[in-house]
Amino acid sequence: MAPIGPIKRKDLIRYLNELGWVGPSSGGKHQYMKKDGLTLTIPNPHKSDISKPLLLKILKQAGIGREEWEAL
Repeated sequence: MAPIGPIKRKDLIRYLNELGWVGPSSGGKHQYMKKDGLTLTIPNPHKSDISKPLLLKILKQAGIGREEWEAL
């Protein structure tokens, strides 16, 4: 289960891959992932985890619901 909360970047990418997103690919200042014509920007690696508010913003942009995310 993937809880809604702080998450490591590599775990975010792994879960997005499980949901059918392809990448990450390099481009511009940030990497991105693609699925069905949508492009999702991925935060750059930092020492700290991705915060809950940023994770919620990413999930909203990706069209991933809370139930779908927590079912992983």
